[in-house]
Amino acid sequence: MLEERCKQKNTSNSTFQFPPFLQAGDKVAIVSPSGKIDTQLVEGAKQRLESWGLKVITGKHVCDSSGLYAGTIKHRLKDLQRAMDHPEVKAIFCSRGGYGAVHLIDKLDFTAFRKHPKWLIGYSDVTTLHNLFQKNGYASLHSPMAYHLTMESEDDPCIMYLKDILSGNPPTYTCEKHELNKQGHTQGVLRGGNMSVICGLRGTPYDIAAEGTVLFIEDVNEEPQAIERMMYNLKLGGVLEKLSGLIVGQFTKYEEDGSLGKDLYAALADLAKEYNYPVCFNFPVGHVTHNLPLINGARVEFTVGEKEVKLKFNLNR
Repeated sequence: MLEERCKQKNTSNSTFQFPPFLQAGDKVAIVSPSGKIDTQLVEGAKQRLESWGLKVITGKHVCDSSGLYAGTIKHRLKDLQRAMDHPEVKAIFCSRGGYGAVHLIDKLDFTAFRKHPKWLIGYSDVTTLHNLFQKNGYASLHSPMAYHLTMESEDDPCIMYLKDILSGNPPTYTCEKHELNKQGHTQGVLRGGNMSVICGLRGTPYDIAAEGTVLFIEDVNEEPQAIERMMYNLKLGGVLEKLSGLIVGQFTKYEEDGSLGKDLYAALADLAKEYNYPVCFNFPVGHVTHNLPLINGARVEFTVGEKEVKLKFNLNR
């Protein structure tokens, strides 16, 4: 039964395998493929995961420092590869985002991973690795990372949703309406993440397939004109016209630019208005505390209604 549930097929004829869901006593790893992190944040995450009944191992170089990064490329690669290869590890928690995962993307080997697939967990710069995992046929979790397990309270809803998903019980999300929403109902494969990272991988083997995709996007510290330029990339490159739905998440730490003649969300809405699929704005995903975990590679039902937005994972289809 689990084998049947663990493969998701989309309209672009791709198949994504779901790693096994977690049980008490399973082993998980914490690694740092991108930016450096404080030792106390990793230790706090380890304690939280152990409170869930999990056994935790940490990468040898998880708290290393080399400029902006958590160690050299060689050391970050070695930690992530070891976690991917480990036959008993069931999930890999990235400690944080930042920058640096792109250094590893063409160097990772999935030979051992295919024998013992596991969940990749993180967001922001980890979008690079999500794209890599999808290229290799595996679903992954765009969600709060290891350091959030230390920073957020035990009853934080997004951390609880993450725990539920890892246990095989994904939630159905219901969110508030937004004035720019385009109503409709669709089904497709959920893919996405950080917009800068997604656009940085356009035209490479790690690009996201557009057809049949419900795309979600978010970003931080990017000027409105930069975001609009990236949206034009998706439009002129033929991505937007092939989507089944669009989820515009949280764009944070920027100032509106009056010279655009409209605010950021309105600019993005204008670029998507011609397409016949549902679009929602202000969805709670991104560099915010309320960052809902999303399964990259899962089939979803996406409904934008008059009063609310609903996103439902269909693991049995």
